[in-house]
Amino acid sequence: MKLNMKRVALGLIMAACLFSLSACSKADTAAEEIDARVQTQMEQLPGSFLELYTGLEDSQVPEFKKNMQYQDEYAALAEGVDSWENVKHELGALVSIGDTVKVEAIGHGYSATINAVFEKRNMEFSITTDSKLTKVTSVAFVPEYTLGERMEKAVFNTLMGMGTVFIVLIFISCLIGCFQYIGKLEDKINGKAQEPVPAPIPEVSVPAAEENEELVDDLELVAVITAAIAASEGSSPSGLVVRSIRRAPSGKWKKA
Repeated sequence: MKLNMKRVALGLIMAACLFSLSACSKADTAAEEIDARVQTQMEQLPGSFLELYTGLEDSQVPEFKKNMQYQDEYAALAEGVDSWENVKHELGALVSIGDTVKVEAIGHGYSATINAVFEKRNMEFSITTDSKLTKVTSVAFVPEYTLGERMEKAVFNTLMGMGTVFIVLIFISCLIGCFQYIGKLEDKINGKAQEPVPAPIPEVSVPAAEENEELVDDLELVAVITAAIAASEGSSPSGLVVRSIRRAPSGKWKKA
């Protein structure tokens, strides 16, 4: 552990020295041409910082991130720790770091890229700085995957995306299908369930002409019977009131 801490401290001291030297010089170069001093300084950065990351133990990560976050020129190194933690299990132990460093001039600074060999696969490590070489702006870890591994990841991502879409569609269809039961349940809770309404009884309409005709015949019959009774009793028809008329049995008429 002491050895790892010494390597971390040595890497930081080396980076600080490189930045302090570069701060004293001005890199007035075109995008296509890089000053020899800048080229030399950038070529030393990737290997030093990659050894710094590979030498970190899990117990040292929180303290390392805390120390780097308080220094603006090294804040990007703290962010790079999370990227390193995500890929280091796919790489294995460090075997060797390449000798060739690719230095390029980018929009607002420089980038340096180096290849490294690990137990499981190779990796490309990049670091970018500002134009004055006084601040690390970003670091990147890019493992090299085989064609089969890339195809496997592509298929897995496709299945995950399509599966998620189908699951959401099935959930929406089930939710829509439950709407009818939700309405019935709500009516039952509120006591507003609809009761069956009996069918209306059809009304039989009687023609007005027949009704008037029967009424006229009844009045004439009442008048005739009233006059006959008054004549037999020897009284005035106005004093008689006929309340009902019933047919007498036919046998009595035959005896009369």
